[in-house]
Amino acid sequence: MTHEKRIVIVGNGMAATRLVEELVARGGDHQITVLGDEPHPPYNRILLSAVLEGTHRPEALTLRAPEWYAEHGVDLRLGSRVLEIDRLRSDVMLVDGTVIEYDALVLATGSIPTLPPIRGLVRMDGTLHPAVHAFRSLDDCNRLLEALGSGDGSRDGRQSDLVDHREQPKRAVVVGGGLLGLQVARALSVRGIDTEIVEGADHLLRSQVGRTAGRLLARDLKRLGTQVYTGARAVRLSDADGPGFRIGQLKELKGRVALTLDTGFTLDTDLVVLTAGGRPSTALARRAGLEVRRGIVIDDRLASVTDPAIHAIGDCAEHGGRTTGFVPPAWEQAGVLAGVLCDEPVKYDGHRVVARLRATDLDVAVLGDPENTEGEIVEMSNPVAGSHRKLVVRDGRIVAGALVGDLSRIGLITQHFDRRTVLGPTEPGELLMAERSARPVQLPDDAEVCNCAGVTAGAIRACSSLEQARETTRATTGCGGCADAVRSLLAARPSLGSDSLAVKGNS
Repeated sequence: MTHEKRIVIVGNGMAATRLVEELVARGGDHQITVLGDEPHPPYNRILLSAVLEGTHRPEALTLRAPEWYAEHGVDLRLGSRVLEIDRLRSDVMLVDGTVIEYDALVLATGSIPTLPPIRGLVRMDGTLHPAVHAFRSLDDCNRLLEALGSGDGSRDGRQSDLVDHREQPKRAVVVGGGLLGLQVARALSVRGIDTEIVEGADHLLRSQVGRTAGRLLARDLKRLGTQVYTGARAVRLSDADGPGFRIGQLKELKGRVALTLDTGFTLDTDLVVLTAGGRPSTALARRAGLEVRRGIVIDDRLASVTDPAIHAIGDCAEHGGRTTGFVPPAWEQAGVLAGVLCDEPVKYDGHRVVARLRATDLDVAVLGDPENTEGEIVEMSNPVAGSHRKLVVRDGRIVAGALVGDLSRIGLITQHFDRRTVLGPTEPGELLMAERSARPVQLPDDAEVCNCAGVTAGAIRACSSLEQARETTRATTGCGGCADAVRSLLAARPSLGSDSLAVKGNS
């Protein structure tokens, strides 16, 4: 009798879900157990800001329902926290004492938030100040929605019956000017909250874009009603009767708090949302004696360099000295690892790093690491139009890039980036030129539509509905930036009465 390979996956996020999907699609003799710390079925963390904004309901974020796991023979255990890994016995112990044996163990533990050093952030009992909110999980999002008086996630922001009738917040400060910070700030602004951003670096999105692009984003945010404070760090949080407020303000600002910056400036606010600071969740791996630097160090087979029976994918993994924190590489890792666990001759090269900012009226796409990758820089900026485009080219190939404000060519640029296409001397510059023609772009079958899942236009055309496209290709289930293009492709299918395809040239 053939022994089923016991695969235990610690984590139930987007990377873990994709791994399970890939393993199920391959079939084989696998006994798969998924251990999820949260009580919720797996959900799309990227779209949490869409729930906060009110354009998505929380249940729309679910990636796979528990019934799907049961139908495919996968043992999904929600609310199950792993206490220890015993590498000698090849098992994991849960906090309730349950022991689960494995032949292959996958760590997909993601990342955890880190609290900035702000005095007054944490109360004497160790809890966060009631005006302070983290924003990493669905529970975080729900708590923030309740604070806004819209616990049901509805677009109009009407107060839930479960929320008390205290005065609703009017002002918010977002600490952190990265991708998540900008998404949260825009979501709050769309809900009618006066929002400000505090970023310690000299410009927004410092890890992804240069100073010129960052300043353009700050200008766009100001135009949309959000003030940005860069080169400033929050150092103290005070209550209404604390030193952050002037005498005579107490009645006007009852219930508010003061956030003092190291510049000496004080922001009065009802809410403080923390989006700055996060690190790979590696405590479990460290206790097991695995090599950990910033993340769990893995090789080209996505196995720990300490123990080949243990693998790591997603935000917690470090490959080639890099951790990514983005969905596309995590999903690519999941696909490669599924092949490894099924004894396929595959390796991970760490290439695919593509990020999209999902925020209303802000368009940003980042390929690779444009601020630290060596190569020739091709750059084009139009401050009047609010666009900045940059490519890093080495040996004729696009090795990194960043586009702000104009994503009309992102599909084609991503295609060349993924395929390592050798371009002619003038092609990089031509790629950065805005579309001059008003005519729609005809996408060939091999053009990539979904950057997160690597789905082509041809794969979408082969589907008969949006539901089938989501199910079979996973398009639209990542950052959601390809949703309009996917709908246009499906609407223009010949079987639906259209002889040709016409969609805008972005994804």
